[in-house]
This record gives sequence, structure tokens and C-alpha cells, in this order.
Amino acid sequence: MTGNLIALPGLNQYPEYKVQRIFSNVMNSILTPLQRLLTSVLIGWLAVTAVTAAEPETTNAVTRTSPDWLRTGVMYEIFPRDFSATGDFNGVTARLDELKDLGVDILWLMPIHPLGEKLKKGTIGSPYCVRDFYAVNPDYGTTNDFKQLITEAHQRGMKVVMDIVAGHTAWDSVMMAHPEFYLKDAAGKIHPPYPDWTDVAELNYGNPDLRRYMIDMMKYWLQEFGVDGFRCDTAFTVPVDFWETARTELEKVNPQVIILTDSGARPALLSKAFDIDYAGNLFDALNMVMSSEEPADFIKDSWTHTQEQFPKGALHLRYSDHHNETRATTRYGLDGALAAQVLMLTLDGVPLFYNGMEVGDATESADPALFEKMPVFWHPGGRKPLRNIYRDLIKLRKANPAFSNADVNWVSNSAPGEVLSFIRQDGKDEFLVLINLSSRRVAASVVLPDVADFEPVNISGRTKPVDIILPDFHLTGYGWFIYHRTVPK
Repeated sequence: MTGNLIALPGLNQYPEYKVQRIFSNVMNSILTPLQRLLTSVLIGWLAVTAVTAAEPETTNAVTRTSPDWLRTGVMYEIFPRDFSATGDFNGVTARLDELKDLGVDILWLMPIHPLGEKLKKGTIGSPYCVRDFYAVNPDYGTTNDFKQLITEAHQRGMKVVMDIVAGHTAWDSVMMAHPEFYLKDAAGKIHPPYPDWTDVAELNYGNPDLRRYMIDMMKYWLQEFGVDGFRCDTAFTVPVDFWETARTELEKVNPQVIILTDSGARPALLSKAFDIDYAGNLFDALNMVMSSEEPADFIKDSWTHTQEQFPKGALHLRYSDHHNETRATTRYGLDGALAAQVLMLTLDGVPLFYNGMEVGDATESADPALFEKMPVFWHPGGRKPLRNIYRDLIKLRKANPAFSNADVNWVSNSAPGEVLSFIRQDGKDEFLVLINLSSRRVAASVVLPDVADFEPVNISGRTKPVDIILPDFHLTGYGWFIYHRTVPK
């Protein structure tokens, strides 16, 4: 993504949930509680309507069966320019042991290609403004440096997913030698995908030669470098049938290849083409809750709506921080950012970390910082032992299959405006998760028919509840507890 997005259906990155945000913000300021209930129904309808307006589709009856390494994995997004002081591949390779120790399985590298100079934004330019899909950015190093990064990751049991920008290129792209690869306006001029994406030119997927070029390019990175998959930027701007054809061809090279779409709320994409999408509706709901625009259980409503829209087993990327947003620590505060990520690590789907999140990095992100160099500050002061907390949470998730299945059982509590409560379980273990998504201290109780044998889980740097016995609980602002019990045989 290259710039600010127009907040209109079909003209922004995530039309299906930008509509939700705009509609909800206006209506919630004037409606009664009963009307707000009706609004929630309308929001779901608007989400589907916005998607349909952008690209007609029908909900698929099935979803892909993705590799276990994706379904049980923890993903980490890396912006190589900012990840290290050197801002290159070797700077990433040098920190692989730290990422492995954290519990990361999958590295998502933001675009690694040379950047366009013509009409670029900022001092350096957007990493999503690509000049040559077959080359690496010389600021990041050489192709051998990239191969070494992948080799070192694989030796540690980690997968590498690279970002592909299939919908557009830089204005000085090598592909401009083929003007037929680009869409043109009525005057015959090549144009950007949207008016404010001024640094990129839109590709024409009506041209079969372009389709062949892009599929061959993706196969090149699989065959020559051994990448394990692709994250496809603005995938919704490219026809679904292209992605389906690409999937078929890529699987001939690597049957275990995975493809991630940054689109959300589009079930058809997960039928044949993509393994996983963004949980964008949930992210928007989280932002609204954390800014006190909605009660905590609005997140449950968002999750439920997505479950109803998608077939069982559909896989979603769960995130509270990424390159298109102001850092979570800035949006939510340090404790709030931790609480939000605890939610992502205990829900279904695949949890995502981003570029120094494990140390509470608050360096500028998104537009316009995306177009500059803003290195992660790896040793901030006054922080909780976040890395240790996240490491323990990831260990908990990996050691217990209850967290990687598709079932989330939401349970009621007496403070639904502030606290989310849910159970993750399988045939052996049951976990009760309580998360206060407000800055207020909460004393409440959870509604369960039986709370016997639940014990708090040990997490580094966390104090166990004292003198409070379930179903009652006390949570500080942005506080959280996880309880466990063994399921009787």
C-alpha cells in the first residue's frame, strides 16, 4: 500500500470494514441502546454490501486446507529497512535467533525489490512502489544475502513469506517497456489505481502476457530462492481467477506453498486461491473498543459475524499492529497494546507480530513514515518484560492444541462493556481467558455453570490473582488472566 486511502466503498484498502467504522462512528453518537443493537445488524449488511459493490462474489461452501505449519504458526512481519540499524538482509539474519527464541515460525518480509524514483513519496519511497519484481533492493544487499537469510531461517525451522505487489508498479518500472501491461484512461494514458496512489501505475490483468509474466515471476522466487509463500498486497485489485491460476502453477513447484491476501471479508478468495486473509473487521472492532466507541463485547459480535460469513475452518490473520497503522503502543498505550496482543494470541487463526512489537516499539509507522527510514529502537526504557511475556504466551499456544483449533466459546460476564471472556478447549484441556480492554479497574464475575479446578496459568512478569476465586475476578486497567483445567476423561 502506498498512501492515504479514500474512505469510500471500493476506493480504500478494506472497503468492507471502513464502511463499518464510518457508519458506526456517526450513528453511535446519537442512538439509544436498542437502536445500537439494530445498528449492529445494519453494519453486517453494509459490510457485505460494500464487498459486493467492489467485486461481486458468492460465499463459498468450502475453504482451503492449509499446511499445518501455517495453521499452528506465529507470523512476524519485518520491514527490512527499519528492522535493524543497517536496514538490510544481514540485519534480519543477525536477529533470527531472537525471533526463534520468541517463538516465531513464519517470517513475512515486506517488499524486497528496488524502489521507483519517479513520483516517489517521501525521501526514500514506499516499499510497495516496485521498479523490478525480479531484483532485490540494493540497499538491502545482494541476492546471495537474501538466499543466506532464507537458508538460515530454514535451518531454524522457520518459513519465509515474501510480499508481492501484483496490482501496480512504479512509474519507472522495467515493465513500462510493455505499455500494454497497464490500464489506460479514455485519453490513452496510464493511470494510478486510485487518485491518491500517485506513485504507482495500475496493471492490466486483461492482458494474458501480463498474467504469464507475474506468475513466472512468483515461480522464480520459489524455484531460485526457496521462499515458502507470498503475502499479496492489495490482492482485491487483481481478478480472483488470476490468483486461482497462480495457485495451481505455484503448487507444481511447491505443494506446501501458502498465499496470504491482505483483503478481508471475501470468502471466495479462500476457496481456491488463498490460504489466509486479514481479520480486518476484528481489527477495526478492536480499535473502536479501545477508543471507547463500543463495548468490549462488540469484538465478539464482529468475530461472530465473520464466522457466519465464512465456512468453518477459514483461516484469518489476527493482528493488533502492522505497517499500515500507527504503532499499537501509540494507539493503545503500553498496557493496552499488551492486552490487545494477548487477545490475538489466544483467539483462533494465526497471530501476527510486527517489527519490534515484542519490545514495545513506538517508532512512527504507516504513511508518511512508511516512505522514510525509521529504525526500531530495540532497547527502550521503562518497559515491562514484554518479550518474556510474549514468549510465554506463544509457548502456551504452541503446547496446547486448544488454541489452534477453530472453536472459540464466548462466555458472559457481568462487565461486558469492559471485559472479554471466552474459552478455548479441546478433548484434553480447557482455558478460560479474561481480558479487560478498558483503562478502568473492574470487579466482576464470569457466568459459567462450573468453575471447579480452574487454576491461573504462570506467565513471566505476571502476578497471579490473590484472594479472588472464580467465578469472581478483579482486573486492573488492561489487565488479563488465563486459567486452565484438565478436561475430565
